[in-house]
Amino acid sequence: MAKNNDSPKKEKNESDLTEKVLFVNRCSKVAKGGRRFSFSALILVGNGNGLVGYGFAKANELTDAIRKGGEAARKNLIACPVEGTTIPHELMVHWDGAAILFKPTPKGSGVVAGSKVRAVLEMAGIKDVTAKSLGSSNPINQVKATFNAIEQLSTRDEIKQRRGRES
Repeated sequence: MAKNNDSPKKEKNESDLTEKVLFVNRCSKVAKGGRRFSFSALILVGNGNGLVGYGFAKANELTDAIRKGGEAARKNLIACPVEGTTIPHELMVHWDGAAILFKPTPKGSGVVAGSKVRAVLEMAGIKDVTAKSLGSSNPINQVKATFNAIEQLSTRDEIKQRRGRES
């Protein structure tokens, strides 16, 4: 009976997550009978309250690529540390060719960022932040750089603990 009680909770957590298609790419291969298309999809999943994940998948049908990307995103969820409605500290992140600068802003400023970075930050539940993309405009690299930044963020308490100081 314990298994039956656990699975509805998991489903409830999964139903809290919203899914967004960030980027779809169509690739064609010319074969004997004509063009063969394949699709890749970059999917973002989050609850708007500190939990966010992304998935990238390829398939011969667009719906299959989106479904596979959503499943991958749910497996790769990470928690985002926030301080009020903004990020705890300024951060510069490099990933492949993408470089993104993140700065905390006062309450009410809103999310000032490009489309892909904005989507990730809003799904994570960050309401006030400024982000500037200084490198590549490749959507996949921008999303990976943003997730790298979220993983590098630490709250004041975590930093104090690392330094061996009392709160």
